[in-house]
Amino acid sequence: MIQYIKKIAPVAALLLSLSITSCVKDLDVKPIDPNLQTEINPNHLFNKCYANFALAGNSGPDGDCDIDGLDGGTTGFIRQLFNSNELTTDEAICCWTQDEGIPEFNFNAYGSSHPMLKGFYYRLYFGVTICNQYISNFGDLDKQKTAEVRFIRALDYYFLMDAFGNIPFTEEVSAKAAPQYSRKQMYDYIEKELLAIENDLMEPRAKKSTDANYGRVDKAAVWMLLSRLYLNAEVYTGTAQWQKAADYAKKVINSPYQLYTGATVNGWTAYQQLFMGDNGENGASVEAIFPILQDGKRTAAYGGTVFLINACYDKAATVNINGSAGGNLYDNANWAGVRARKDLIDKFFPNNNAPSVTGAVMPTEAGDDRALFDGVDRTITQENSKDLSVFTKGFAVVKYNNFYSTGATAKDLRYADTDFFLFRVAEAYLTYAEATARLNGGQTTTEGTDLINQLHIRAHATARTSGAYTLNDILNEWCKEFYFEGRRRVDLVRFNKFGGNVNYNWAWKGGELNGRNFATTRNVFAIPNSDIIVNKNLIQNSGY
Repeated sequence: MIQYIKKIAPVAALLLSLSITSCVKDLDVKPIDPNLQTEINPNHLFNKCYANFALAGNSGPDGDCDIDGLDGGTTGFIRQLFNSNELTTDEAICCWTQDEGIPEFNFNAYGSSHPMLKGFYYRLYFGVTICNQYISNFGDLDKQKTAEVRFIRALDYYFLMDAFGNIPFTEEVSAKAAPQYSRKQMYDYIEKELLAIENDLMEPRAKKSTDANYGRVDKAAVWMLLSRLYLNAEVYTGTAQWQKAADYAKKVINSPYQLYTGATVNGWTAYQQLFMGDNGENGASVEAIFPILQDGKRTAAYGGTVFLINACYDKAATVNINGSAGGNLYDNANWAGVRARKDLIDKFFPNNNAPSVTGAVMPTEAGDDRALFDGVDRTITQENSKDLSVFTKGFAVVKYNNFYSTGATAKDLRYADTDFFLFRVAEAYLTYAEATARLNGGQTTTEGTDLINQLHIRAHATARTSGAYTLNDILNEWCKEFYFEGRRRVDLVRFNKFGGNVNYNWAWKGGELNGRNFATTRNVFAIPNSDIIVNKNLIQNSGY
């Protein structure tokens, strides 16, 4: 099992011509020079490559973070994956309207100085840099570990390419200004890198947190990332790769990982168990191809699943069937910030009949275990700009929590034990269904229909007994299965429902109550101006 370290030997010159630094204030640091190597522990650095997804830095949640000049909680990978891909879409809106950067996300008005996008950008590049450092120093030490680090680097680059388009690229640890690669060049690199490392990784095996190597990538993670890369290939390169997307999704489906369909335990359904404090132990991790590990005692951070829980609850929001309010974190944990846009609720209640019931009851009312919303004393939408700053103007989303399905006590109520399943098998089901539907005239094949039906059956929702699912149906399925998991913007862009004259509007899209179109150029974010200034090789994305 990976154990995210809290201390790491100083790493010299962790730079990509970017304003990022490692946490070295409290360590015995020798002079930093690009040509001077200090002593580095390979196991610490290996762990750090993984830990970059889970922690802000080496000093804990309240100390300095790995990203110089920015708050550690703000720059957490999971938090910024969520903010950039959910607050900008038809799923989520945040009432922290006085916080710098939040209104710009809510209204699709982000620019090159956006503080949270800057944090996301540098968080990912810090990950690239420590991976480059490991490969440079220890690439010949252990073939499998090197393949894992190359995968993590490719994953960091994938998120950078998806979010920021044409980006700086290097495989070196150097203070030289990195050249800018086009999205197509990055796509080709990521594909080549993943194919090259596949055979050096562990064979796929579903694991629990008590099993060796839980949280480490194996071949199935490569297949899952390749399938996601190919599913979005037309966006990234202009050339669709639907068959490849289907082929690699099928490899995941046929792997030892599987859709978790366990029994309801103490009122917690199989779907809910995917997002609980004991999801690494309750059996749900059979679906987790790449979990980002969270532990209340050992991964103290405000940018991981602590954020996904705290930001979505006030003191009244309830998901526990026993009536206990909140997400089972400490008493002051109800941050009351992020809630659902009306458009997300409409996916489950298309007849505008969503009831004002608790999150424990809402799934029964929706006929779908995935409808994890609390509507008690809440409105479904925000009718005016003043409503935007009121948490109860909008249904609370109680998808994530820190309860244990067994009823056991969480480890430390300050921080969550809830692992974040970055890749899970349900994605392969929908990828295969969509990719084959696009090759089948926009209708699911028999196999694709069956895969979507299996998701419905798992959620105790109605399965389709006749007819196929259309592409619009599939887009809705992506939403219902994966809302608040940090991927909605990507799906909307692929379906041509985000930027441009698409006439797919949602509440407050573009800053207007009923929504409005905005420029296609906003399908990617701006490269932070702080990087444009220091790296003369970079050209800003069009429209910024």
